Amino acid sequence: DMSLTKKELEQVHVIVTVPEKWDVMTRNSSTGGGAATDDSLQKLVQLIIIDEIHLLNDDRGAIIETVVARSLRYQETSGQPVRLVGLSATLPNYADVASFMRVEGENLFYFDSSYRPIPLDTTFIGITEANPMKLHAKLNEVAYDLVSEKVRQGHQVMVFVHARGDTYKTASTMMSIAQERNEQGMFDAKQHPEYGWWKKEIEKSRNKQVTDLFQLGFGMHHAGMLRGDRTLTEKAFLAGVTRVLCCTATLAWGVNLPARAVVIKGTNIFDSASGGYKDLGILDVQQIFGRAGRPGFDNKGDATLITAHDKLNSYLRLLLHQMPIESKFLENMANSLNAEIAMGNISSEKDAADWMRYTYLFVRFYRTPQKYGITSEEFQTDPTLERKRREFVNDAAQKLNNARLIRIDNNKNYNATDLGRVAARFYVDWETAEHFREGTVKGMSDERILALFGKANEFSQLKVRDDEIAELEALAFDKEVCPIKVMGGVENTYGKVAILLQVYLSRRFIETFSLVSDCNYVLQNASRLFRALFEITMTRVTSMSEMSDRLLEWCKMIDRRQWQSQHTLRHFCHPPTTMSVKKGITLDEGPKGGVLKDTIVKKLEDAGFDYWRIQTMSQQELTGLVGNKANADAVWKYNRRVPNLILDAKIQPITSTIMRITLILKPDFDWSDRWSGPSEPFYVWVENPESQDILNVGDNGQLSFAIPLTEPRPPQYIISVVSDRWVGVKFTHEFSVSHLLLPDRQQAHTTLLDLTPIPVTSLHNPNFQRLYKFTHFNAIQTQCFHTCYHTDYNVLMGAPTGSGKTIVSELTMFRLFNNKPHEKVIYIAPLKALARERMEDWEERMQRQLGKTIVELTGDFTPDVDALERADIVVTTPEKWDGISRHWQHRAYVRQVGLIIIDEIHLLGQDRGPVLEVIVSRMRYISCNLDKQIRFVGLSTALANAHDIADWLGIGVVGLFNFKPSVRPVPMTAHIQGYPEKHFVPRMAQMNKPCFHAIKNHAVKEDGVKPSLIFVSSRRQTRLTALDIVAFMSSDPDEDPKQFCKLEPHELEYAQRRVTDASLKETLAYGIGIHHAGLPERDRKVVEELFVEAKILVLISTSTLAWGVNFPAHLVIIKGTEYYDGQLKRYVDFPITDVLQMMGRAGRPQFDSEARAVVMVHEPKKNFYRRFIYEPFPVESSLHEQLTDHLNAEIVARTIKTREEAIDYVTWTYFFRRLTANPAYYDQQAALLEQPSFEKQRDMLANYIERLMNKCLDELIRSGCLELKEGVSLYYLGHRTVAQFQRTLSREGLGFVELMRVLCECPEYDELPVRHNEDKLNAEFAEHCPLEVDLAIQAYDSPHTKAFLLLQAHMWGLALPINDYKTDLTTVLGRSVPLIQAMVDIAAEEAQLRSTLNLIMLLQCLHQTTHPWRSSLTCVPHFSDKTLKILKGMGIECLPELIERSQTLQRDLQKLGLPSSEAYKEVLQLLQGMPRLRLRIELRVLDAEGGGDDEPAEGAGEGGKEKRRKGRLVSEPYQVPPDSELELT
Repeated sequence: DMSLTKKELEQVHVIVTVPEKWDVMTRNSSTGGGAATDDSLQKLVQLIIIDEIHLLNDDRGAIIETVVARSLRYQETSGQPVRLVGLSATLPNYADVASFMRVEGENLFYFDSSYRPIPLDTTFIGITEANPMKLHAKLNEVAYDLVSEKVRQGHQVMVFVHARGDTYKTASTMMSIAQERNEQGMFDAKQHPEYGWWKKEIEKSRNKQVTDLFQLGFGMHHAGMLRGDRTLTEKAFLAGVTRVLCCTATLAWGVNLPARAVVIKGTNIFDSASGGYKDLGILDVQQIFGRAGRPGFDNKGDATLITAHDKLNSYLRLLLHQMPIESKFLENMANSLNAEIAMGNISSEKDAADWMRYTYLFVRFYRTPQKYGITSEEFQTDPTLERKRREFVNDAAQKLNNARLIRIDNNKNYNATDLGRVAARFYVDWETAEHFREGTVKGMSDERILALFGKANEFSQLKVRDDEIAELEALAFDKEVCPIKVMGGVENTYGKVAILLQVYLSRRFIETFSLVSDCNYVLQNASRLFRALFEITMTRVTSMSEMSDRLLEWCKMIDRRQWQSQHTLRHFCHPPTTMSVKKGITLDEGPKGGVLKDTIVKKLEDAGFDYWRIQTMSQQELTGLVGNKANADAVWKYNRRVPNLILDAKIQPITSTIMRITLILKPDFDWSDRWSGPSEPFYVWVENPESQDILNVGDNGQLSFAIPLTEPRPPQYIISVVSDRWVGVKFTHEFSVSHLLLPDRQQAHTTLLDLTPIPVTSLHNPNFQRLYKFTHFNAIQTQCFHTCYHTDYNVLMGAPTGSGKTIVSELTMFRLFNNKPHEKVIYIAPLKALARERMEDWEERMQRQLGKTIVELTGDFTPDVDALERADIVVTTPEKWDGISRHWQHRAYVRQVGLIIIDEIHLLGQDRGPVLEVIVSRMRYISCNLDKQIRFVGLSTALANAHDIADWLGIGVVGLFNFKPSVRPVPMTAHIQGYPEKHFVPRMAQMNKPCFHAIKNHAVKEDGVKPSLIFVSSRRQTRLTALDIVAFMSSDPDEDPKQFCKLEPHELEYAQRRVTDASLKETLAYGIGIHHAGLPERDRKVVEELFVEAKILVLISTSTLAWGVNFPAHLVIIKGTEYYDGQLKRYVDFPITDVLQMMGRAGRPQFDSEARAVVMVHEPKKNFYRRFIYEPFPVESSLHEQLTDHLNAEIVARTIKTREEAIDYVTWTYFFRRLTANPAYYDQQAALLEQPSFEKQRDMLANYIERLMNKCLDELIRSGCLELKEGVSLYYLGHRTVAQFQRTLSREGLGFVELMRVLCECPEYDELPVRHNEDKLNAEFAEHCPLEVDLAIQAYDSPHTKAFLLLQAHMWGLALPINDYKTDLTTVLGRSVPLIQAMVDIAAEEAQLRSTLNLIMLLQCLHQTTHPWRSSLTCVPHFSDKTLKILKGMGIECLPELIERSQTLQRDLQKLGLPSSEAYKEVLQLLQGMPRLRLRIELRVLDAEGGGDDEPAEGAGEGGKEKRRKGRLVSEPYQVPPDSELELT
C-alpha cells in the first residue's frame, strides 16, 4: 500500500516493512540499497527486527532467508555491525533459528506454553461424515452451537475460515440457523449504547456485505477487503458492537484482536500452486489459538478446532510434539540467486556456495541431512558440504542460465544479463522474465501485449470463479469499458486479467466482491510488470523501438489511470500522482482533488480538439467551445501545464562513420510543482540506428550523444522525446543525413620502418650523451633522428603514450644549443602537472649537467623579467605564455625564441585548445614579421587528422611522423567491460568487485604480483574503491589480505607516520595507495615513492595522475569514464584523449613484455569506446567559441588594427584548416548543401567567417572592450568578466562585503569545481562563516558561493572542511589578484573613490590573510591580544601610528613583553623597514579657458606647446567653487 521516496527514507528512523519490500529496497540502487555507497540503506540500518520468524516454514520463508543472508554477508565484508533480533511463537527447533541468525548462546531466550498470560482450554472436535456436502453442513452446525453458547455467556467469538468468500457465507449461514431456531435476538447489537453512531459509520462503506452483516451483529474480515472496511470491522469488534467475527487467518497474524473464544472451522485450505486442497499448517493453528483470551479482560481463553475425524489425530500429535520448522529456500533459490548476481554480490559458483552458508537451509542440512539427500559418507569426505552446496547452486544457476537471466562461463563465473537485472530490479519471477523475453515480438498489438502480461507467473493463482463469469462477460463486451479486444475469453486467467486492467483504466466500478480484490491484486503487479516489460524491450535494442514506445505508454496509462486515446487534459480531472498519496490508491476513490470537470474534457474529446489544437486557439474560441469563460480559462491554464518541449538538434559529423547529435530542449510550458513535482523525467531515443540513450533532462537541457552513421544512409533519423509520466506526451524531431558533407577519411599513418637502432654516440657530443642511461634509441626515435637533429624542419610527432616522445623533443633542443646557443626554448605543457614533471627531470639533467638555465612559468611560479631574459629553457603552460607573448613588441625575450615544443598537442580539441591555437598562430605570425625562423615541434598521441595539424604548424612532407596507436614499445591488450546500472554511484560500486577480479586475473602472475593502477572519476571514489577492495580481500578466506603490500613492518610504520590522511593510513597496510589532488603534498609524495619502488602494488588515483606523473604500471583499470561536472550538475564523459592517456600508462618499458588495460564503461557507450580506442579521434578546433577574447588581446597588442587584419589573423589558425576540412561540424548551413561545388563551398565559408567576425566584434563593443579597455588582456581576463565588472562598478561606490560578492560572482570562477555532494558541505560550512550567503542569488552548489566561502575562510582563518578545499582555495586566490587589480583599474576609470579604496583594502586583506574589522596591528608577527591591549593603553590602535613613533619605538617595544629577544629583533627590523611617507600638496583652481585674464596668449606659438594655464593657489581648508577645474601637485 505504501512507498517512500529516497528523500523520505533519509529522514526516517524506523522503517516497518514486509520481507519482500525490504528485499527490493536492499536490492535496488535507486532506493539507496544495493551497493555499499556512503548513504545506502544497508549502511545506515543497524538493527533489524524480524517478527514471526517461524514463518521460515512458510512459502515466503525463503525471502526472510535471503534478506538475513544479505545482511550477514554485508556485515562481514564491510565490517558494519547490524544487530538482528528474531521474535517468534514457540518453536521446537529454536536453536537452529538461533544459529541461522548467528545468536550467541546467552542471547537466546525460549519460553514454552506454560508462560501464557491467560490459561487456554483447547478442544478438538472430529466429524465423521464422508459425504462432502453433509460434512460442510455439519461443520456449520457444530460451529454455530459453539458460537451461540459463548454469545449467551456474553463473550465475543472469532470464527476462522480458510477462503475469503467463505467469511460471508459462514456468517450468513449462521444467521439463517439462528433464524430457524429463533435465536437471532442474542446476536442483536442494538442494545449497545453506541449502536447508532456505529451504524452511521458502517453505512458509509461501499461494501454491501459488511453493512448487511452488521445489522445482524456479525462482522467479516479478510485481506481482499479494502483497507478502510477492514479497519472499521476491527474497531467495531474491539468496541464490542459486533459479537461474532468471521475471518481468515490473516487476522490472526496481522492484527492484534483478541477474543474470549476462537473457533477454527475446518482445516482444508485451497492451495493455488497445486490446484487442490491441503491441510491447515500447524503454525497457523498455533497462531490462531494464540488469539484466544484477552489479557486484562479474561481469566481464561477457549480455543476449538473442528476438523474431519481422520485428521484429528495428526493435529493432536502435531500440537503436543511440535514439528521442527524446515527451510523453504530451495524452491525460491533461483530468484534469490539472480538478485544477488545482479547486485554484484555473487560472481562465481564459489561465491554462491559461500552465500548458502548464511541461509537457514544450511543449518537444516546438518539437522536433517536425509531430507536433502545427504549421506553420512558425504559428511565424512566433505564436512562443510561444499560439494553439496555447489550442486544445489548449480541447479539454480542452470535454470537462470537457460532462461538467459545470467551467463555462466567455462570457469563457472556468473555474469548477470540485462534481463536478469531487470528481473531483479522489478522483483519479477525468473519464469515470468523468461516468458516476457520469449513473448515480446516486433509490432505486437495491444491485445497481444495484454495477453502476454496476463500470462505472467505472478497471476498463476488467480482463478476464474463461476459467480464472476456473467459480470466479466458484460464488462468485456462493453466497448466503453474494454476498448481492447480480450484474447483468451473470460474463462482464462489472462483474459480475466486483461478485463480487470481495462476496467481499472476506464474507471468503472465492479459489483462482484471477489473481482474487486482480484482487480487490486492485478494493479499491485501491473505497474511493476509493465515497467519490467518496457525495460526488457529497451535492453534488447534490436528493432524494438516501436515496442518500447508502446509499452512506455502502457506504463504511463496504468500510473495515471487513463487511456492514451483520451484527452491529455484528463490528467487534470484527477489528483496528481506526483504528490505522494499517503494511503494506497484504491478502486473506490473517486476523483477528489482534480481541477478540471470531466464534462468539459468530454466536450473537447467529442469535438476532437486535441492538445495541439488548443495550443493554437484563442480565449474567445475556447469560450465558444466549452461554454463559459471560467471553464475556458481553466482549460487554457492547464493546457499550458502539460510539459511541452521545443526540440532543436545540431548534427556534427565527427568522422566519416560517426556523428554527434546535440539536442537542445527548450521547455515551453508553465511549470507547477503540484503537477510536475521536483523534476520531469523524459526518455530520449534516436530511431532507425537503434541507439537508445536514456537521460534525465534539466530545465534548459542540452544532451549530446554519438551515433554511428551507417552506409547506405537511411532517409531520415527520428529523435523521440517521450515523457515518463504524462500519457501521450511525446515530441519528435526528424532530421536527414543524406546530404551531410562528411570529412574525408584521411588515414595517413607513418609506417614504422625496420631500421637498426641508432646508438647514442651518434650525437657526437659527449655532454649530451651523458644525459642518457641507455645505449641505443628506440625504433620511433631512430626513425626521426635525422630530421630532428640534423635539419631545422618543423616536426609533428604522433605516437602512443609511453613511446619516448620527450627524447625526440630533446634532440631538437640539442640542435638549437649547438647552432644558436643564445636563443630560447619554450616548452609548453597543457597541464601544470606535466610542466612540474618536465621541470624536475630537466633541472637535474639540463641545468646541473649541461649548465642551461631553466625557468618554470606556471600559475604557481611567476619569475621576474631578468630571470626570463637569462633563461635558456622556459617551461610554461599555454595560458601563461599566451599572456606574456601578447605583448611581444615590448618584450625582447619573446622575440629571442628559437624553438617551441608543444606537448600533448592533441588537446587542441578541448576547452583549453583555443589558447594553444592562438599561441602557435601568434608565434608563426611573429616569425614572419621578424623574418626569423622559429622551429615548432608538436608532440601528441596518434592522430586521425595529422595532416591538418601539420599544415597549420607549417610542416610539409618532411617532419610529419604519425605512427599507429599500436606502435607501442610494450604491446597492450585492452578489455572493455560494460555496466548497465543507470545511476552513477551504484554503477561505480558495481565495478568494485570486477576491479578486484581484474587485478587477480591480469596482475597476479606466477612470478609475483605486478603493479596495477586504477583510475577513478572523483576523490571520493578513490577512498570507496580502496576500502571495498580491502573488504573483498579480508572477507575471502582464500585471499591473503597483505598480498599487495611489500613493505616490512618497520617500513610500513614509518610510511604511516609520514602520511596524514586517515583513509590512506588504513589502505597502505594492505598495499593500496590513494592519490588525488586533495591530498597534502607530502602524502602524495610518499604514495608516489612507495608505488615507484613497488612497495605497494595497487594505486587508486583520479585522472590527474594520468597526465603529470610518469608512473607506468603493468595493469591499468579505468573505473568509469564519466565525472561529475559541477557547472552542468550532471555526469559528463571524459574526453577520449584522457581515456587514451590513462591507458597509455599501462606497460613499463623496462620491466614488462606486455601490458593490460581494462576499461569499465556504462553499457550503452561500450561500442563507442571500442571504436575509438583503436581508431584515433579527429581533433576539432573549439576556437570559434572563444574567438572574442583572443581577438581582443590581439587588438590591444596592436597586431590587429582593421577588420581585414582580423580575418587574415583567423586564416593563420588551426580552426581555419578544420573549417575547410569538415565544414558541417562548425557551420550548420554548410551541413545542408546538397551538391557541394567548390565555388559554392568557398562562398559559404567566407560568409561564415564574416558572420563570426561580426558576432565577435559586436560582443567586444557591447562589453566596452573595443573602445577604451586595455585592462582585459593585460590581466588575462575574459571579456564577459570585464563587462560584468563595468556594469557593477559604474554604479555608486560599493562597500567591502559587496565588493567581495562582486568578485566571487565573476565568470572567471565558473570553472571552480563543485564536486558531488559538496553542496551539503558548503551549507554546513556557511554556518561557520561570518558573512551570510545570499540564497536569493546563489545556491549552495554554485561555484560562486564556494568561492565566497573560501575567501572568507582565508581571511578569517577558518579550518576548511576537507582537504580538497585547500587546493580549491589556491585556485581562487590565484585568480583573485589579477581580478582585483583589473577591478581597481575599472573603478578608478569610473571615478568611484569608495570602491577603489575598498578594493585596495580587499587586496591587502587577501595578502595578509586578515579582514578589515581586525586591527592592522595583528599583521605584525608575535603580537598577541595582550600586546594589542598594552598598545591601546599607549594610544596606538593601528600600524601607521606605531611606525610613526620612530624615536621611542625601541622603548615602546620593550614594554610589550614579547616572547623572546629574537622576536623583539624581528619586530624591530620589520617596523623600521616599513615605508614612511610625507606628502605635500598644492591645489590650484585653474582659470576658465580663453578668458578671465587680460594677459595676451603669446606663448601659444612657441614650439607649438600650449602655455601652462595659470590659476590661483588655494590654502587650507580647501574650499573651491563648484564646476571649476583643479590641478593637484
